[in-house]
Amino acid sequence: MKKQEIEQHCTELVTPIIEEHGFELVDVEYVKEGSDYYLRVYADKEGGINIDDCVLISRSLEEKLDAADRMTDPYILEVSSPGLTRPLKKDKDFKRNLGKKVEVKLYRAVDGSKEFEAILTGYTDTTITLQLDPAEEPKEFSRNDISMIRLAFE
Repeated sequence: MKKQEIEQHCTELVTPIIEEHGFELVDVEYVKEGSDYYLRVYADKEGGINIDDCVLISRSLEEKLDAADRMTDPYILEVSSPGLTRPLKKDKDFKRNLGKKVEVKLYRAVDGSKEFEAILTGYTDTTITLQLDPAEEPKEFSRNDISMIRLAFE
């Protein structure tokens, strides 16, 4: 299975678990680090997710993954909180964080820089708008040009 197929398969298996317990699925990623593959599930809930929540999700998901038996390579399953500097990926992430400081990394430089720290002031399906400097007009960026956007650590 390809990376996207594995992430989609895991998303389909974990979503009912997440919803049953009132959690929010933030992200699923399948990555290779060194010689190991990691299947990571990031979940959250109002007030924050704790270790017992992560264990519950992990055990339930592990059973479903084993039963489906579609993973060909050995992997390490990790379930955790997205953390304080969580990535923004979905519209609900952008909506929840309007007016907050974000870190943005671009694939190519704009105005001589590939990295910005700014206030998120708007978004559409294809763009985000950032207030880079309070004395200037907000600047719009295409979502396709953004390699990473996350909450800034303050």
